[in-house]
Amino acid sequence: MNKIEHIGIAVKDMETSNTLFEKLLGVSNYKMEEVLSEGVKTSFFMAGPNKIELLEATTDDSAIAKFIAKKGEGIHHIAFDVDDIVAEIARLKQEGFVILNETPKKGADNKLVAFVHPKTANGVLVELCQEIVK
Repeated sequence: MNKIEHIGIAVKDMETSNTLFEKLLGVSNYKMEEVLSEGVKTSFFMAGPNKIELLEATTDDSAIAKFIAKKGEGIHHIAFDVDDIVAEIARLKQEGFVILNETPKKGADNKLVAFVHPKTANGVLVELCQEIVK
C-alpha cells in the first residue's frame, strides 16, 4: 500500500455537508459524482495533500443508508492507494483478511476498488483503490 488515498465520511444531506466542509476546510469541493452501482452520491475535497470523500445514500438499501441507520453520520472507511489491486487482494487474503468483493469494481474518482471486511481489520472498513489507466 502506498498511502492513504482518502477518508470516506457518510452524510445524510450532501448539500448541507458540502457547505459544512467548505467552511471547515476553507476550500470548495472539486468533484461530485454518483455511483449508481453503490447507490451513493459522492463529493470530494482536497485538504492539503489529503482527500476527503463525502458519501450520501441515493437508495434506502445502499451500504451508506444502512451505515447511517445503524451508526449515524461519520467516518465510514479509510481508503489506501495501491499499484496492483488484484495482487493486493491476493496478498491480503493470504494474510487472513476477508475481502468483501474479490473482483475489483469501478468506484468513484476514476478508481478500481475492493473492500476489506471490518471484522478482520479491527472494526475499520478498508478500501483499496487503484487508478484506472486510460
